[in-house]
Amino acid sequence: MSFTVHARISLRALSYQHGSIVGALEQGLSLLTAGMSDVRIVDAGGRSHTPTALYAQLFGPRAAAAVATVEAEPAILPLAA
Repeated sequence: MSFTVHARISLRALSYQHGSIVGALEQGLSLLTAGMSDVRIVDAGGRSHTPTALYAQLFGPRAAAAVATVEAEPAILPLAA
């Protein structure tokens, strides 16, 4: 089955093809962590999911709560001394 990961950063739109759902999910979560916006995973049937919703569907809501924290928290960079 084919999965496409879509993401945005500023005005650029990025798309990546994956042959497995786990690979697409891993990249989707990585893009979220990197600060990309509008990250979506679309399957061959046209169904679109956020990485956290797909994670919850695959592994259950309890595990997804930890992942949702990553999506909700802004990245904090250390200050130079």
